Amino acid sequence: MRLPVVAALALTGVSSLHAQAIPDLGTATPLAGSWHYAATAGGSEATYSDVSGNTQLWVQCIRENRRLSIAKRASVAAPFVGVWTSSQTRSVPSAFNPGTGKLTIVFAASDPLLDAITSSRGRIAFTVGTQPPLVVPPWAEAARVIEDCRA
Repeated sequence: MRLPVVAALALTGVSSLHAQAIPDLGTATPLAGSWHYAATAGGSEATYSDVSGNTQLWVQCIRENRRLSIAKRASVAAPFVGVWTSSQTRSVPSAFNPGTGKLTIVFAASDPLLDAITSSRGRIAFTVGTQPPLVVPPWAEAARVIEDCRA
């Protein structure tokens, strides 16, 4: 009887080893820049660029499968991206594409974390390991892409 309990606890420990602790970023200053929205052939996309015009974050809806991806610049793979909002945080499994230099997380359009992203107060943030967090303002362009995926 003890073996299943020990096995379950061991599996829980293994999966949490890869998840990262997400710090409270409630007072972090968002990166200066701007959001841009565009309709695409298969859905829509919002990008966040810094003041130099370098895109730092991509939010993309693929209407065909009602999936929403969020990608940030990265130079190496990481198993998770931490998502911080004023009401929720979560470590989300990620995939790295070395060809594009992007670390991507994917959501079903109905995921409640997307609601937290659209209604976050003053900032949303994305963390990867010990790298500095990417903190951006939650403007309407990202919310519009999320709503496009739900329509």
